[in-house]
Amino acid sequence: MSFKIGTRGSPLALAQAHMTADALKAAHGWGDADVEIIIIHTTGDKVQDRALAEIGGKALWTKELDAALMDGRIDIGVHSMKDVETLLKNGICLAAMLPRADVRERLIGAASIAALPQGARIGTSSPRRAAQLKAKRPDLVTEILRGNVARRLAQVEAGVIDATLLAAAGLDRLGQDVGALIEIDEMLPASAQGAVGITVRDGDEATLARLEPINHLPTFQCVTIERAFLAALGGTCHSPVAALARLEGEGVTFRGQILAEDGSEVQEGGFNAALHEAHERVAALAAELLGRSSPAVRGLFTA
Repeated sequence: MSFKIGTRGSPLALAQAHMTADALKAAHGWGDADVEIIIIHTTGDKVQDRALAEIGGKALWTKELDAALMDGRIDIGVHSMKDVETLLKNGICLAAMLPRADVRERLIGAASIAALPQGARIGTSSPRRAAQLKAKRPDLVTEILRGNVARRLAQVEAGVIDATLLAAAGLDRLGQDVGALIEIDEMLPASAQGAVGITVRDGDEATLARLEPINHLPTFQCVTIERAFLAALGGTCHSPVAALARLEGEGVTFRGQILAEDGSEVQEGGFNAALHEAHERVAALAAELLGRSSPAVRGLFTA
């Protein structure tokens, strides 16, 4: 019986599922017949004309995969980690992550944020990206743009929008060498950006054991810290928030950021700490940033 890998059907999701299959085959000496990729159609893929936050949030990417896990149609679910809810559904656990790719953004349509024309229309469905852009360029106009990478690139090419931002990791995995890299000092990424995560049924010890050899521990540690920051903030898909943890020597360096939706307020902070202190420190940082924020920004996270 083959090992069943569940995934969304987009080209990027399929590329990540094949990466997972290849890692499992290499770890266990499996052949092509030992793994099967199962496409699960999600609500998030079907509804393309509204912001994710308006139609149910990140669960729209995960709930159908979770259901397929729970009823045994698949053995694991493969996800872009930044699309995974901070609190997982009961009975589902996050078991492994592949090595993290580039965490930066690519700007499609201009050589830099500064080079965007006055009043340029930027297509994005991300409250974080919209807020970060407007913090730097209040003249920019953001419009909802969802869909797979090809659709977003086509909208810029056709002039429907002037520019968009896409994760460098996704473009790299699709072999798309396009756009201008935006350094993290200019735009801090989303929590878990560039990471691929694997979910399993809680208590499925046989599957957990199969995944252990392919889990990239540094990625898992950093992404878990970033997700702890989100949990401490109490944010939702409406909340503009960025976070990045990086291991340095025996410790971790962390930066976090929360913003007003229109970019008019940015609260940012960070720390260097021992790895075992990181979860306590991100909770304290979340409280600090919320404490110095305006009521309007606090309302985006604590409502």
